[in-house]
Amino acid sequence: MDRFYVTTPIYYVNGAPHLGHAYTAVLADALARHHRQLGERVRFVTGTDEHGLKVQRAAEAEGLAPKALADKNAGRFRELFARLGLSNDRFIRTTDADHLATVEAMVHRLIAAGDVYLGGYEGWYAAADEAFYDEDEVVDGRAIASGASVEWVREESFFFRLSRYQEPLLAWYAQEPAVIMPETRRNEVRRFVEGGLKDLSISRTTFSWGVPWPGDPRHVLYVWVDALTNYFTAAGGFADPADPAEAAWWPADLHIIGKDILRFHAVYWPAFLMSADLALPRRILTHGWWTAGGEKQSKSKGNVVDVDLLLDRYQVDALRYFMFRDKPVAGDGSFSETRLLARSNAELADNLGNLVNRSLKMLERYRGGIVPEVVAGDDPVDRALRDALVATAATVRRQMADCDLMTAVTAFIEQCSALNLYVNDTQPWSLAKRGEDRRLDAVLYHAVEGLRHLAILGYAFLPETSQAILTALGEPAGTVPAWTDLHWGGLPAGRQTSAPPVLFPKLDAEALGLSDLT
Repeated sequence: MDRFYVTTPIYYVNGAPHLGHAYTAVLADALARHHRQLGERVRFVTGTDEHGLKVQRAAEAEGLAPKALADKNAGRFRELFARLGLSNDRFIRTTDADHLATVEAMVHRLIAAGDVYLGGYEGWYAAADEAFYDEDEVVDGRAIASGASVEWVREESFFFRLSRYQEPLLAWYAQEPAVIMPETRRNEVRRFVEGGLKDLSISRTTFSWGVPWPGDPRHVLYVWVDALTNYFTAAGGFADPADPAEAAWWPADLHIIGKDILRFHAVYWPAFLMSADLALPRRILTHGWWTAGGEKQSKSKGNVVDVDLLLDRYQVDALRYFMFRDKPVAGDGSFSETRLLARSNAELADNLGNLVNRSLKMLERYRGGIVPEVVAGDDPVDRALRDALVATAATVRRQMADCDLMTAVTAFIEQCSALNLYVNDTQPWSLAKRGEDRRLDAVLYHAVEGLRHLAILGYAFLPETSQAILTALGEPAGTVPAWTDLHWGGLPAGRQTSAPPVLFPKLDAEALGLSDLT
C-alpha cells in the first residue's frame, strides 16, 4: 500500500482541549510521520465537532451564539495542535461548507437504500455524550458507561434501520478480525451487536443547532451522523474520484478513537457506510484514557490537565515522549507531572541529550567536527552496536505497524542507552591520548552514525529533536528522514558537523514552582 489515511475523532467545541485530546492527536501525528518516512502518501485529518444540544447549551451558558462558541473553541484546538507540532493535512469543522454538502448527500443515500423512516422516540438521552441509552444502561439518572446525566426525551424522529445491519456487521468482524484494535474492544463490540440492534434515532426536533434534515427543516440531523461523516468529507466526499486528488483517499486506513466512542465508530459508522454503499474503514484503534485522580478527565469534574500550562514548562517533544512512554495505547494511564519531569530529566536530558552533546563535542575536539572515514570493522563492540541498530529498527517498524507506540519508543530510548554505553566502553578520550588514530576514527564514526540512525528512528516521536540532530549532522533542514536511510555508512566522510544547543536542559521542580508535584 502506498497511501495512509489516518484520522482522529473530531472534538466537541463545548469546552477547551485537554490532555486526552492532545494524546489522541499526537498518536495520529506519530503514525502519520512514520508512514511518511516509509515513502507513502499520507493524509492526516483532525478537527472539531460543532453541532448538537451540548454545544447549544454551552453557548447559551456563555451568552454566545452556537457558531460564535464554535469559532472560539475551534481556534483553541487549532492553537494547541500547532503547539504540539501536529502535521495534519486538514483541520475539518462540521460547519465547513463541503461537509454540510457531504452530510446531505449521505442522508439521501441512506433514504434511497430504504433505511430511514419517520417515527417517535421516547427514552433516556445524555446531552454530554450526544447518545441515547436503554433502561438497563442508566442508574440513578446517569449513564453507566460514561457517568453523564440523562434526561427523558419524547419527540418525533427519523430512524435509521440499524437492526438490518446486525448480521452484516457480525460478518464483517469475522472476515476482518484485525479491524478493531485491541482484541478486547473487538470482543466488546461483537457481544453488543450479538445482543441485538435496535433502530437508531438520527434526528431531533427539540433543538435547532445542527444540519437541517433534507426536505424537513423541523428536524436537525442527530449529531453522530453529522460527526462521523467528517471522515468521508475529508477524504473528498462524493466528488468525482478523477477530479480532486483527495477524493481518492477513502477508505480510511486508521481511525484513532477513545474507548468511550467505540460503539459509534465500530457499529453505527460502518452500518451507515454499508447503507450508503461505501467502503468500510480498514482499522479502528481504540485507546485508553489519561485519568486524573483516578477518573477520566472532564471539564465538569474539574480534573482536566491543562496542556498549554505543561507546554509552558516542558519542551513539546518532552510531553510527546512522555505520553508515548508512560501509557500503553490500549490501557488507561494516570497522569503524573512527577513522572513527566523525571522522564524529561533522566531519559531525555541525561540520556539522549547528553549522548548527542558528548558525541558531537568529541568529534569537534578530536577531528574539528569533520566526519572521519566510514568504518565498519570487525571489532566485536562495533559489530554489536551495528547489529543492535538493525534490531531496534526492526522492532520500531513492527511495533508502529501494530500501533504499539509505547513499545516502539521504549526500544528507541533503550538504543540511546546502548549508544551511550558504547561511548563509555570505547573511551574515545583514552584513544586520543594514546594516539590510536585509526581506532579513534572508527569509534567517532560509530557514535555519530549511530546518532543519525537514532534521529531517523525517533522522528515520529520527537520530530523537533530529530530535526535538530540531523541539522547538526549536516543534513538539509526540514527534510523528512526516510526509513530507507537506515543503512550503515549513510553519513558521508568529510562532512562538517556542529554541536547543537542543549537539546533538553535539566529542569528543577522547585525552580518551576512545582515542589508539591504528585
